Amino acid sequence: MRKTRFALASLLAAVVMALVATPAAAQASTTSELINQLNGKLLYVAIPITVLVEVILLYTVIKFRNSERALPTKENRRLEITWTIATAIILLFVGVASYGVLANEDVTYQGNEIDAAEDPVVVTAEAYQWGWNMYYPEEGNFTTGNEIVIPKDRPVYFQVTATDVIHGFHVPELALKQDAMPGSTNTIRTVANEEGTYQGYCTEYCGVAHSQMYFTVEVVSEEEYQNWLDEQQSSE
Repeated sequence: MRKTRFALASLLAAVVMALVATPAAAQASTTSELINQLNGKLLYVAIPITVLVEVILLYTVIKFRNSERALPTKENRRLEITWTIATAIILLFVGVASYGVLANEDVTYQGNEIDAAEDPVVVTAEAYQWGWNMYYPEEGNFTTGNEIVIPKDRPVYFQVTATDVIHGFHVPELALKQDAMPGSTNTIRTVANEEGTYQGYCTEYCGVAHSQMYFTVEVVSEEEYQNWLDEQQSSE
């Protein structure tokens, strides 16, 4: 009984530690930072639960390996109340932690209007069989084909749509994913934290050349972005 209580207490302590645990590594975007922090917290909870269940399973197998007939268990209300409360606490933690991330606009953007006060970059990602056209509607509506260039540390809105069938806009390292639906526009928001080139692709099977629907997102400094923007506008 004491061992069981100690194991459950250790499990609850792990939940408390997960509440304050944050990953030390730099994240590529605010979206990936939020999602990875949530995954880390859930992992801190899942590991001790898995270990506890496996230890109990091994203990049971070893202790009763020579038993010929199963014996009825005795009622233990304290143990039942303890694991019921522990389960409720874990589920409450998972719900609160998940809601805090899913409610953030950098993970689940619900608005249709773009806040101009943020000085954002707006990119329209238009999918078709089998490629992408990336437009900058706020900067002259020029297109860059399957290439996206955005500045670091500045809000970016991706307006995702399609011209024919359902496609999917996905940039794994930036934790960006949104359906591209014909006749409608879905918007996602993020802020890139790290300069670099990130691979994107279509996540919805859309025909024989679906696997060729790649695009790139290049994150550069504000100065580089302005120079690139001037070059694109002057070439129009």
